[in-house]
Amino acid sequence: MRRPLFVVPPLLMVAAPSALVLRQPDLGTALMLVIAGGAIFFAAGVRMWKFAVVGTAAIVSVPVTWQFLRDYQRTRVLSFLDPENDPLGAGYHIIQSKIALGSGGMFGKGFLQGSQSHLNFLPEKQTDFIFTLLAEEWGLVGGLTLLGLYVLLLVYGFAISLRSRNHFGRLLGMGVTTTFFLYVFINIAMVMGLIPVVGVPLPLISYGGTAMLTLLFGFGLLLGVYVHRDMVIGRRGAEEEL
Repeated sequence: MRRPLFVVPPLLMVAAPSALVLRQPDLGTALMLVIAGGAIFFAAGVRMWKFAVVGTAAIVSVPVTWQFLRDYQRTRVLSFLDPENDPLGAGYHIIQSKIALGSGGMFGKGFLQGSQSHLNFLPEKQTDFIFTLLAEEWGLVGGLTLLGLYVLLLVYGFAISLRSRNHFGRLLGMGVTTTFFLYVFINIAMVMGLIPVVGVPLPLISYGGTAMLTLLFGFGLLLGVYVHRDMVIGRRGAEEEL
């Protein structure tokens, strides 16, 4: 990993699907792919100065990238900075989400008793904003309970990855666990108004089959890493068990 040219093939493997997803266009998922890829590069041992070069190039290219964003993508960023500027338009989603989060209080309004969600003030309550619905009905206690379960899964995922003696297993486990973390962080930060609104579901909670299926496939790979945690691959490719 010390040789810059060695990093080029995996960079292309990350850039190709990210560019295709961005072409759809789906900026949120494309950024998530790039961040997950960066986490795997970090786990593989890429030097920090290379991350600094890429980060500097990304910051410098922001003004140019802004010109290529679609109108709705620019609107999402501007509404994130000032949602009250258009409360019935671009800022409607995040304003209603904050109202629902605050109205839940400590213990919530009760199961199926959320006013913002069940009176259809809260949009996309079954997918992107389902954490807001849960927090309104079950309050701060319910939201923290869900976060605790997510933290437990993340701790197990990183522990399995670090326990693996196989370098490929470590990278695979770190990639799956990091992707799961990004799903959780982006969705919850979005509904709280900490980042712009993006179409990322809450893992294992949001309605929809594709995200659930891919995450369960990832957990299956993670279990495979745990089962073969003591399997190492020799220099000539032969498998040896310690």
